[in-house]
Amino acid sequence: MKRSSLWLAGLAVCVGAAALLPLQSAMANGARRATLAASPADADFVALREASLRGDIAESGRLAARLANYPIPSYVDYYRLYPRLVSAPAGEIRSFLDRHDGTAIADRLRNDWLLLLGRARDWNVFDEQASRFVLNDDTQVKCYALMSRLARGDDVAHAARDLLVQPKYYGEACVDLIGRLADEKKFTDADVWRQVRLAVEYGQGATARRIAAFADVNASLIPQAIDKPAAIVERGAAAGRASREVFLIALGRVARDSHEKAVRALEKALPRLNPAEQAIAWSQIALPASLALAREAPAYWRRTWDAPLSQDGYQWRARAALRAGDWPMVVRAIEAMPRELQKDPAWIYWRGRAAAAQGKADDAQRHYQQLAGQPHFYGLLASEELGLQIAPLPRPVPASAEEIAEAAANPGLRHALKFYELELRFEGNREWNWQLRRLGERQLLAAAEFARQSDALDRMVASADRAKTEIDMSHRYPSPHDDIMHGATQSLGLDKAWVYGLIRQESRFIKSARSVVGASGLMQIMPNTANYVAKKIGMTGFSLSGLNDIRTNITLGTQYLNMVLANLGGSQTLATAAYNAGPSRPRLWRSSLERPVEGAIFAETIPFSETRGYVKNVLANATWYAAHFENRPQSLKARLGAVAPRDANLAELGDLP
Repeated sequence: MKRSSLWLAGLAVCVGAAALLPLQSAMANGARRATLAASPADADFVALREASLRGDIAESGRLAARLANYPIPSYVDYYRLYPRLVSAPAGEIRSFLDRHDGTAIADRLRNDWLLLLGRARDWNVFDEQASRFVLNDDTQVKCYALMSRLARGDDVAHAARDLLVQPKYYGEACVDLIGRLADEKKFTDADVWRQVRLAVEYGQGATARRIAAFADVNASLIPQAIDKPAAIVERGAAAGRASREVFLIALGRVARDSHEKAVRALEKALPRLNPAEQAIAWSQIALPASLALAREAPAYWRRTWDAPLSQDGYQWRARAALRAGDWPMVVRAIEAMPRELQKDPAWIYWRGRAAAAQGKADDAQRHYQQLAGQPHFYGLLASEELGLQIAPLPRPVPASAEEIAEAAANPGLRHALKFYELELRFEGNREWNWQLRRLGERQLLAAAEFARQSDALDRMVASADRAKTEIDMSHRYPSPHDDIMHGATQSLGLDKAWVYGLIRQESRFIKSARSVVGASGLMQIMPNTANYVAKKIGMTGFSLSGLNDIRTNITLGTQYLNMVLANLGGSQTLATAAYNAGPSRPRLWRSSLERPVEGAIFAETIPFSETRGYVKNVLANATWYAAHFENRPQSLKARLGAVAPRDANLAELGDLP
């Protein structure tokens, strides 16, 4: 019999819509994966997985019974149990956890069970299992853990404020926690309204409405503030706390379309707002103004020092100051961030830069030294500030045959390869990464080499990235298909290190990679871009079915990258952003500059979070590749260059897609 309705009412409600996306994707791809199965048993296993994820108890049991000798028994057991988890006896769940203790899938099941235990308020069993949850990476489980402490009489308000910063992951548990804290007067009205504003800011309207139920407000006002904010803003800030809070939310929504209009409305409403509300109001305008790269943004932020901000708000206050070249404001903005956020490498680096700009050399050095030697974007920049070279690293003693054999015998790594064979990459990565947590330096080196020999280059990179001392640059920064790449880049005069740095970020060298928006292959080329470039260069006989062919993909990708680079004045910083966000956006971002800025500041203030991280990673990758290829020191700062303002109306990009 099917129990999908019970399953959805129980576990699915707990994990929330965001967590269900991999499951929905899995079910959508089930038929295709079944055809790829290498044997009847593999086909049954893929079918078992799909039946389990859609909550079909009868089919899951039938298929699991046929897989008694399957080489991944823990997953057969998991998929048999998963659709029954809502009603399964605790003894059966404990038996699974005992049989598969220490495995990735046991930790996954414990995560599933903890959500159900928290929902049932079974705090004794919850606390027992939570102490054994290894990854402990589920926000809802953490909210339930605070509810358990609250039930014991602990004061968890401060811990809850620190935890509740990303409403996307709240689900049922964290909303319930907010409600409990409000009921017990551990959260003030200000706490509740801050959570409502956070949810609206991060696009979680349904969550905002549920949290607002804990405040004294008309239930219809929050949807109006989100969907029809202009009318509320036009009415102004009325008397009463709830009305003023709704006005603040609506003000932020209006500012998304026009920060100037929002400013005019706020200036009329200021007499009705107390100083704390005024600071919040300016923050509601400052963030969308910053994301629009408005020149007025720093001025708005200077009126927000007493406002509680979101994680994005704290960071964009510092970014707006960076873009304006206001180093004292950069320092103040970083020092106002929550302590954990100040520890982010970005803000350690920029705090050092701000100190240097103010003549505080010792303070600057202290901050740079915290990052120097680390391989990421800020580690490289900090190293350069200290005068250290970004040079190729000496190769360690290669993994021995015995070390590689030990890696090959690791059950988790073997399971991962089996999952990749079945195109179950989510499960494969889970298994591989779980094993990496337990490996020492030489074992990581061996795992990377085992991955290379198994043609799993993305896992080779993942393994090598974990190493701290046994670093093999050919593992961390591989250059497969160099014969094709060399010819493609040499004919165009294109920087091969940059192209490899981009591929490392785009596809991690997975030849069959395909993104959710349809980009394909090593260089993740969109279909319309592929057709455009093929036509431009006169590639005869091209069809989209051949886009995953390595030579075709590299040829089209490098040609397009070269076109973008030429149209953006030869700036790798701008061209990298264009490859990710489209060619017109970096030109628009550049046009809003008041003066030339260094490439690192331009990258830090890209308004799209994905593109911002992408540019940093690609150019850091490219710097390491160049060191590896040229066997000489490199400069990330030189690669980033400077970005100057230009007229956004210049027709310099032509018809590039």
